[in-house]
Amino acid sequence: MEVKADTKTFYTHLVCSKHGDVYDKNTLQTFSKGNKPLIAKYYLDGHEKSAVIDESNNSMWRYRKVLPVEQDKNIVSLGEGMTPLIPLKELGNQYGVELLLKDESYNPTGSFKARGLAMAISKAKELGVTACVIPTAGNAGGAMSAYCAKAGLDAYVYMPEKTPKTFAKECEFFGAKVTYVDGNIGDCAAQIKKDNLQNCFDISTLKEPFRIEGKKTMGYEIAEQMNWETPDVVIYPTGGGTGLIGIWKAFQEMQQMGWIGDKMPRMVVVQTTACFPIVKAFKEGAQSAPTFPNPAVTRANGLRVPSAFGDEILLDILYKSNGNALAITEEEILEGTNEMARKEGILLAPEGAAVWIAFKKLLKEQWINPSEKVVLLNTGTIYKYMENY
Repeated sequence: MEVKADTKTFYTHLVCSKHGDVYDKNTLQTFSKGNKPLIAKYYLDGHEKSAVIDESNNSMWRYRKVLPVEQDKNIVSLGEGMTPLIPLKELGNQYGVELLLKDESYNPTGSFKARGLAMAISKAKELGVTACVIPTAGNAGGAMSAYCAKAGLDAYVYMPEKTPKTFAKECEFFGAKVTYVDGNIGDCAAQIKKDNLQNCFDISTLKEPFRIEGKKTMGYEIAEQMNWETPDVVIYPTGGGTGLIGIWKAFQEMQQMGWIGDKMPRMVVVQTTACFPIVKAFKEGAQSAPTFPNPAVTRANGLRVPSAFGDEILLDILYKSNGNALAITEEEILEGTNEMARKEGILLAPEGAAVWIAFKKLLKEQWINPSEKVVLLNTGTIYKYMENY
């Protein structure tokens, strides 16, 4: 496919993650077509970094050419991305490993969700959407509400009634209509379907193809911040799993463009013992993850996702990367929060604390060795979760 020099983006088409069917990239009706996620594809062969990266832009939009928004006027941005990759020197020395923390709490609305929702809302605006709806465990609802406010779109947020009130108040400040649902995020999704909101773009995890494109910028940033090397291990807290899928996609794209070598990181899924469908499926060697029954309440709201729409993609990445998956207890989350705060002066969200404990377990089991570079993901700020403690 020929790409003109003045093209804003190399975005070409959408493809079904399961069957490989190709779809029109700009037809709204196709985004939730079928029962499997659609993945955005790009013309990538032979692009030098200098032809892709906008060095003058210090946000995730520096990777504009490998993102799907095609007209600059439709970009809805609050400065998301380019979060720090922090060397954990005290703990790294203590445990004898080179540790790096990608801290997503620096994003607008305090979490990595800003990346995916900035992209999804920008593309929604480009496609003429006027209202958006999302089921959320907390952070995604706040991010969608903020970007909808910025874009002038109506926002509808459905969240479990046991979600900390800070999350709902945040959405309401941005002008979103919040509906509480008795149950978990899956029950929220079911209620959205039952309510049948007319002319509302559903931005559920992986039910549309653009949140993953925002999340993949974490992978581009990690590589750039490591001088275009890849870490040996990436440890990621996984609910719906869009971020892990996005990071893996970014590394694949960079390989295709010749920016990095053949080595890919081993990917690690971290969940909690309150809700661990991907961990259970991985341990059983399964290709898909059945809905987790009766998930318990957890400090880590974002990990209470009993059924991940992208379960097959997540498991495929774990197998292909020789990765791993493990579940962390509530007591261990508190332990991890305290240790990171007192040794590094960093307050992790409960999901990030689970990642830290997972690292220690994998090191003890010698699945990680001291010669390796390990990137840990902290997906948000702890301050919204304080009532969980």
